[in-house]
Amino acid sequence: MYLKTLQKYLFFLIIACFIVIIASCSQSDTVQRPDVSKVNVTVKIERFDQEFNTLKADDITRMNSQWQKEYPFFYFDYMTQMLEVGDPRDSMLLVRHLKEVLQKKDFRDLADAVARKYPDLREQEKELTQAFKYIKYYFPTYNIPRFIAFMGGFSFQTPIGEDYVGIGLDMFLGADSKFYPALVRSIPLYMSRRFTPENITPRIVETVLREELLPQDNLNQNTLQHMVYNGKILYAMDVMLEDASDETKIGYTTEQLAWAKKYQADIWAWFLQEGLLYDTDYLKTQKYFTDAPFTPELGENNESAPKLGSYIGWMMVRKYMARHPELDLLKLFQQENAQEILEESKFKGK
Repeated sequence: MYLKTLQKYLFFLIIACFIVIIASCSQSDTVQRPDVSKVNVTVKIERFDQEFNTLKADDITRMNSQWQKEYPFFYFDYMTQMLEVGDPRDSMLLVRHLKEVLQKKDFRDLADAVARKYPDLREQEKELTQAFKYIKYYFPTYNIPRFIAFMGGFSFQTPIGEDYVGIGLDMFLGADSKFYPALVRSIPLYMSRRFTPENITPRIVETVLREELLPQDNLNQNTLQHMVYNGKILYAMDVMLEDASDETKIGYTTEQLAWAKKYQADIWAWFLQEGLLYDTDYLKTQKYFTDAPFTPELGENNESAPKLGSYIGWMMVRKYMARHPELDLLKLFQQENAQEILEESKFKGK
């Protein structure tokens, strides 16, 4: 009964490549996908947010008991780590704290905003059903979790726990939501601009890939290995997200993606020139893989794209898969030699 240490504000995007082997990759609709029409997966998102957001003070004791049975793992995590109001098994303490939460105007305003934005989640259920058909196809022993929507007070976006994936709907209210500017000290605007409905499915898929299917347990690796790892994640999103835009997958603006494409060869040359490719100092190189408004060393007037290590790794893996059409996603995941992927891709910045 614990909540996995999930990145709260995940951010990634992907295109696919399978055009001409010597050409740079550019369109995800060219990726090879298996027929998953007969894979038996149907995603239904449980609306815990609607149950909780209409909770009355007089019903707390009864619902606390009921929810412990209905949502045994999620509910414990929700109370202790998301809302941080206490252990649900301590009903007297929990009742007191929850009454305080329910009386706050900020809570009521946020609950109303979530209800208006998401009267239903049919579109997200359709997207997740298709994406998880691919996951089940490639990973048949993977148990499809419960999907539970909640409102966590801007704490977690897509947390994974025992037998569930949570969907923090208050973290997907739209870039123009009135709530996010007030949180700019903890959630910068370059992050909250991605808190949109179209990000729900990509963020869940990315979270499952990183936390469940292809976890990166060892950070003591060189930059090339980090590049290839992130490239695999993004390529997997290419396969599983049929309609998501490149910007949505990697978390770029349209301008950032255009910048990365324009200067792709120069970025690669810069990594080589600075001797970064085989550098194992992650404290030094992590800035090329984590979210930021831009990359300080490159570009003028802060116009450069962030996460350039991930972007280059993505392009490299695409080219590798384009040169090896006999390989599927599972074989890609099983290929652990980053140097071989680089050499066989013939990637030289384009």
